[in-house]
Amino acid sequence: MIDPVAKFPSELDQLPDRDTEETAEWAASLDAVAKAAGPHRAAYLMRRTLQHAEGAGLALPKLLETDYVNTIPSAAEPVIDGDEEMERRITAWNRWNAAAMVTRGSKYGVGGHIATFASAAWLYETGFNHFFRGKEGDGSGDQLYIQGHASPGIYARAFLDGRLTEAHLDKFRQESAGDGLPSYPHPRRLPWLWEFPTVSMGLGPLSAIYQARFNRYLTNRNIKDVSNSHVWAFLGDGEMDEPESTAALALAAREGLDNLTFVINCNLQRLDGPVRANFKIVQELEAQFRGAGWNVVKSLWGGAWDELFQLDTTGALVRRLREVPDAQVQTYQTRDAAYIREDFFGKDPALVEMAKLLSDDKILECFHLSRGGHEPRKVYAAYKAALSHKGAPTVILAQTVKGFTLGEGFASKNANHQMKKLTNDEFKNMRDLLELPISDAQFVDGVVPYGHPGADSPEVRYLQERRAALGGPAPARRSHALAPLPAPADKSFAAFDKGSGSQSMATTMAFVRLMKDLIRDKTSGKRWVPIVPDEARTFGMESLFPSLGIYSPKGQTYEPVDRDQLMYYREAKDGQILNEGITEAGSMADFIAAASSYATHGEPMIPFYIFYSMFGWQRTADQMWQLGDQLGRGFLVGATAGRTTLTGEGLQHADGHSPVIAATNPAAMSYDPAFAYEVAAIVKDGLRRMYGEAAPGEDRDVFYYLTVYNEPMPQPAKPAGIDEGIVKGLYRFNTAETAGVTVPANASRIQLLGSGTAIHWTLEAQKLLAEEWGVAADVWSATSWTELRRDALEADAALLRGEERIPYIRKALDGVDSPVLAVSDYMRQVPDQIAQWVQQDWSSLGADGFGLSDTREAARRHFGVDAQSIVVAALAQLAKRGEVPVTAVKEARERYGL
Repeated sequence: MIDPVAKFPSELDQLPDRDTEETAEWAASLDAVAKAAGPHRAAYLMRRTLQHAEGAGLALPKLLETDYVNTIPSAAEPVIDGDEEMERRITAWNRWNAAAMVTRGSKYGVGGHIATFASAAWLYETGFNHFFRGKEGDGSGDQLYIQGHASPGIYARAFLDGRLTEAHLDKFRQESAGDGLPSYPHPRRLPWLWEFPTVSMGLGPLSAIYQARFNRYLTNRNIKDVSNSHVWAFLGDGEMDEPESTAALALAAREGLDNLTFVINCNLQRLDGPVRANFKIVQELEAQFRGAGWNVVKSLWGGAWDELFQLDTTGALVRRLREVPDAQVQTYQTRDAAYIREDFFGKDPALVEMAKLLSDDKILECFHLSRGGHEPRKVYAAYKAALSHKGAPTVILAQTVKGFTLGEGFASKNANHQMKKLTNDEFKNMRDLLELPISDAQFVDGVVPYGHPGADSPEVRYLQERRAALGGPAPARRSHALAPLPAPADKSFAAFDKGSGSQSMATTMAFVRLMKDLIRDKTSGKRWVPIVPDEARTFGMESLFPSLGIYSPKGQTYEPVDRDQLMYYREAKDGQILNEGITEAGSMADFIAAASSYATHGEPMIPFYIFYSMFGWQRTADQMWQLGDQLGRGFLVGATAGRTTLTGEGLQHADGHSPVIAATNPAAMSYDPAFAYEVAAIVKDGLRRMYGEAAPGEDRDVFYYLTVYNEPMPQPAKPAGIDEGIVKGLYRFNTAETAGVTVPANASRIQLLGSGTAIHWTLEAQKLLAEEWGVAADVWSATSWTELRRDALEADAALLRGEERIPYIRKALDGVDSPVLAVSDYMRQVPDQIAQWVQQDWSSLGADGFGLSDTREAARRHFGVDAQSIVVAALAQLAKRGEVPVTAVKEARERYGL
């Protein structure tokens, strides 16, 4: 008999037993069952008891795993509301055309994936026929995150319902002519069809969670009621290895996002082989999702297995299914009945007897064909259960065979992800299996034909009627004809034009003050979505807490510890701020949902996401690429920017390269403003371009990245006539003469270009050059090295087209006959972006290398970007031209201790 006191003494010390005799009786009963009926029977009783307790609402930890069987038994499956035979024929056409499209494209070497859609076809078709709401009905419809490798199947369906032609299919992965189909879901490439880019693994599930959360945010803030929208995310079991795939599971459960369903295609294979060769990925995922608080529905076995489960009077079959590792299940898919009899059934006497009752055909039907994800009744039942479950999100774990219906050469083969085509004989076998009316004569010159039953066929009419009843085609993206948002009052932006006088202000604070004014705007203020990853106090945003509120679907169920303070921590169901905690990835997913709301929901929202600049592009550049693909709009703000500005934080916090990464994203308008008035001018232009009256030919589908600093400095007044230069990336801030420094009439001259906080050291260097070396320096503010480069690249491209165009950088520096020295708080590669288009002698200074902890002054001296280093570099450049003595360079180095 088990002695619970001896086995769990520490636990029992903390959980006093009011009736030790009763406890001993329960333990003795369990021992007796184990001895008389075996440990499997004892374990069965324990599981059933726990399940009963859970159902009765007793406060017990939930079971994290259930048996390796379907959650919904066959007897409990609802009747499908539709024509199953018609849907089978539609799916057969889509399977064929998906495989034909990729195979036909393979002759051009463009590749493609066949096996994924083959395994997941019924997961999509059941949704399209019965569940996925379109955008022509009430609300915004459903949001569909399609697994990227399944895109050929989605194109095939669009071909069947008339949205695509054979010519389109023949240009799969051939986009340069302008009318081809992108390889995967890319809204930027096919904006009428795709809503969400999903092929960067893990970003789809993460984004789907925050999209479902953002839907609730819109509803709770009374922006738009999207409570009928459901988010469906189709994922692969191998994709769940990505940390982003499971990073926000707890958030979804915590906020009760029952408007969200994950459908994980568990074909047990990833790119190179089994997902969990020696384990069971379905059981692992079930435990992970249950532990996070999700509702789990398993659809593992098809109807052919019902007979086997009925014969399993001892539980031996269920035990065997639970213990066989995934790689062996994959092996059964490719072996004959004799092998399966010996290896699967031969491990247990009860199973040996069961196998005697089964024909070889029955065994092969079960182990080769019958999976829950391949049978519409099983999938329909799972989807119904997901939509009816309230209070938590649902994950459906659907078991399939990768390469299903493609023939023995594909099904469950480790290499099938890299297999891009079928032979004609394989296609003919597939045709016979799918019962498609395609003749051998249609294979002209050995080319597999596309198949279509006809625009007025029963299949197409049925498909279109089903979609009409569900609110129109899906997937679909709508480009709403939205009226431009009214521009906020100019006074919000002009507030910084006079400067700050003797008061010091960091550009981070200037941005926050600007946001406070813009959010108060009566027309557009409610559309701002402030996003911050648990750093609001760092950026001086805590004053927004009581006025805007922090979004929480539960409101505030407690009295905050700082309730008696002016800037107390206020949560609210209609709160405007999204304070996401310490998750840059989650915050970016929030930003993407808000940034594309103008298309997803027809409601333009203006997100600004402010973060430590080092933790933006470096950590989440993949999501920023996703943002560009999704045509998102808004403001990303890298605060505490620069390599030498953030004192004491050291190597991992010192950002010296975010503008380099930002420059690689074609949709990112990247700025490094130096002064408060520049911040205001850039935000004003961004609002005009993204949400207001864009200029003819101007791309609205961009987002703005601003770097702002935590170094308080006096903010100068705005010079006249510089707005164009601020937006384009460069303007002259002052000259030696207007700066008030005294220089000889015939002084040598140099142009100092500074960006961001570096302009302050540049202005100090301007003074030193004049007072100590008799050199005149003009100072320019380079608000965007990246935009200057892009303008120059466009000018180069125009020249190749035979058009004469001068880059803005050359126009700005036209007439300057002195050398140029560029300085930034980033690596030299940032200003060097424009070097080849500067006709004057060029040199640059930057903070290359890892950051370090020290004072700002010491860090700048270390990297050679402080005012004294700028002076030496300027003298060296002038000495090369013979405009100052070479000895002056050595003298300056010694004087400044460099």
